[in-house]
Amino acid sequence: MGQHFGATPFLIAGPCVVESDDLNRRIGEALAELGAKLGVHVIYKASYDKANRSRLKSARGPGLERGLEALAAVRSETGLPILTDVHEADQVSAAAQVADVLQIPAFLCRQTDLLLAAGRTGRAVNIKKAQFLSPWEMRNALDKVLSTGNEKVLLTERGTSFGYQSLVVDFRSLVVMRETGWPVVMDATHAVQRPGGLGDRSGGDAAFIPHLARAAAAVGIDALFCEIHDDPAVAKSDGPNALRLDAARDLLRQVVAIDAIARGR
Repeated sequence: MGQHFGATPFLIAGPCVVESDDLNRRIGEALAELGAKLGVHVIYKASYDKANRSRLKSARGPGLERGLEALAAVRSETGLPILTDVHEADQVSAAAQVADVLQIPAFLCRQTDLLLAAGRTGRAVNIKKAQFLSPWEMRNALDKVLSTGNEKVLLTERGTSFGYQSLVVDFRSLVVMRETGWPVVMDATHAVQRPGGLGDRSGGDAAFIPHLARAAAAVGIDALFCEIHDDPAVAKSDGPNALRLDAARDLLRQVVAIDAIARGR
């Protein structure tokens, strides 16, 4: 998988966690239509389980079996490829039956067994850079997947811990990770998260999403990652740092236009 994945950056987008078939359908159909209009490849993302929530009683999603059924329905109804998180090595095989891309959560990007299991499926693997990790250390996580013979790997920037309950994006990390020769993704929504910022759950500054997305496009990315919800205020996970669905079209147009300038077209 070369440094330039395609002529324009593709979009990885969807709700943080699988909530309902109706929500999946609404967002999936809207994203498929948006991608077709702008000529942008779209991957639908949602997690069947969010195992690293702040509180014991926080909504985690429907679980492996029901969550994968819901994601398979999105794939069938919209034609969009699917990305989902995997947290445990023994769930990877089942997830790979549905998902086109297996995502390694940031907190788990050094988990050797998980990376190897994901790599062995032959599915694309998106490794999110941990909040505590330098960009050059991502080479180690990349090498673990490559050791399985799987070269379909993406590296994602999502911000670095900055004191308590705040993140900051060092845009040099996009350059450093891209120098590995593998595609780089900017997660513009988790990068505005405030981990644990609301005491019993995470907060976020969604107003800054467009600024980070545009800046990343100017630096150079292969994909933009966004948590998207049609009503973030009622989202079961990561609502404070989600992009509103009705704002996605204008932002994606801007990112594509900036990307064209950055690539010299």
